[in-house]
Amino acid sequence: MSNETMADYAQELEASFKEIKEGDILTGTVIGISETEVTLDLKYYTDGIIRLEDFSEEPGFSLKDAVAMGDEISATVLSKDDGEGHILLSKKEANDVLAWDKLQEIMDNETILTVKISGIVNAGVVAYVEGVRGFIPASKLSLGYVEDLNPYLFKEIRVKIITLDPANKKLVLSAKEILQEEAAEERNSKIASIPVGLVTEGTVETLQPYGAFIDLGNGLSGLVHISQISTKRIKHPGVILNEGDKVKVKVIDTKDGKISLSMKALEEVAAEQIEEETYELPETESVSTSLGSLFANIKLN
Repeated sequence: MSNETMADYAQELEASFKEIKEGDILTGTVIGISETEVTLDLKYYTDGIIRLEDFSEEPGFSLKDAVAMGDEISATVLSKDDGEGHILLSKKEANDVLAWDKLQEIMDNETILTVKISGIVNAGVVAYVEGVRGFIPASKLSLGYVEDLNPYLFKEIRVKIITLDPANKKLVLSAKEILQEEAAEERNSKIASIPVGLVTEGTVETLQPYGAFIDLGNGLSGLVHISQISTKRIKHPGVILNEGDKVKVKVIDTKDGKISLSMKALEEVAAEQIEEETYELPETESVSTSLGSLFANIKLN
């Protein structure tokens, strides 16, 4: 055990005497934070200092909000002596080398990020990731296009990286994909809870050559295939239905996140009921006798 400790100590001692050159990237642990600078333990003969202006280009950036004691930070050596015997470092310069690799890893893993909108620009907003300026188009802020961007300023939203171009320092973010995935999950969950056989009312949303889409409310719609609109054969749903019509439908399937509906099934049920009423026994004795003899040999389950 003591040999291991000596070996570790010898390694740190050797590192502390290693020659540091301007442009080197060093990694240290945060041991001090103020409003104007961060102090790093570099396991060297002296500490490293990163000034606020060398930490990030993000407008309104706060070291105290963004950095915590014990954080590990990589930064580029600007000067071996800041005038007070410390090594002057820049996280911004290291970002040009390291941040794009980190961003590539984030994109490859489809990691969801929480970012703070720090500015509004033409046709979108700006947010910073790993110290790199990212653009979020207005069409990617929500499920639909956002006309008024002002409510998004300083708001925190969840995004994914959709475009990464280190050569041109281009980073594009999007919230839309996350919202679409969540909406699809919520919709599938709602659909899964609908019992097959349910009879409900809906509004004809759109007519297509192959059927009619029915708005069932609660953000859900289903398809009545043309073969399920009527017991009669029809060439187009518009023969029977118009957009805006209120119709009663029966849920006949909920597979693959889709709701299949039928109007024909309700017609058939109604027809069966009429048929049953037709065979109700009349009270006249002669007819009762003849119908009684007709059903005499039929067993009802």
